[in-house]
Amino acid sequence: MTIMTILEAIEARHSVRAYQDRPLAADVVKAMEEQIATVNHESGLHIQLIQNEPKAFLGTLAKYGKFRNVKNYLVVAGRKTEDLDERVGYYGEHLVLLAQTLGLNTCWVGLSYSKVPGTYVLEEGEKIACYIALGYGETQGVSHKIKAVKQVCNASDMTPSWFKKGVEAALLAPTAVNQQKFSFEYVGEVDGRHRVRAKRGFSLIGYTQMDLGIARYHFEVGAGKDNFEWV
Repeated sequence: MTIMTILEAIEARHSVRAYQDRPLAADVVKAMEEQIATVNHESGLHIQLIQNEPKAFLGTLAKYGKFRNVKNYLVVAGRKTEDLDERVGYYGEHLVLLAQTLGLNTCWVGLSYSKVPGTYVLEEGEKIACYIALGYGETQGVSHKIKAVKQVCNASDMTPSWFKKGVEAALLAPTAVNQQKFSFEYVGEVDGRHRVRAKRGFSLIGYTQMDLGIARYHFEVGAGKDNFEWV
């Protein structure tokens, strides 16, 4: 998996809620499980891949959300900490984009699922933050209107070109009801290192911390992680 492949995944990926009645290919499952183990080790999260289980998306909320034939999904859980939602967004999007490179479609799900006993394991002090539906979509989804670069950052003729590329990638990040309540600030250069600050805005809908984690991962891919450090 190369940076270009991930950038292509960012551009190609859209939320998908209806899936084909088709099991995940064995090589796809192997790649996902390996990366889930890596992500869990690095992040301290407890993400689990659930396969061939239809009950989680058969409830009223799932039908209202127009989910159909979801039988494979990620249960994204972790210990209750102040930064849990941001870590969930950041590392969860890593898996979402990996899934896209493997030919799968995905959808972040905050409420429209049911917790099915026996399908997942929670350690002491852990909670479920969200689910991520995945599988082979009936369609590839559709794009949505996004904000302009200038609405979410301080990019100018004086900021490095990679900063704008990072913002452009962040604007393609999925957010709750497409709210895009985040912003990026180029702070400047200190001791030879460029610095960037990411902020989340206010929303009555919520999920802004998780959205910020997703957007930060997109920014790193677009800007090049080695070009800067977070403030």
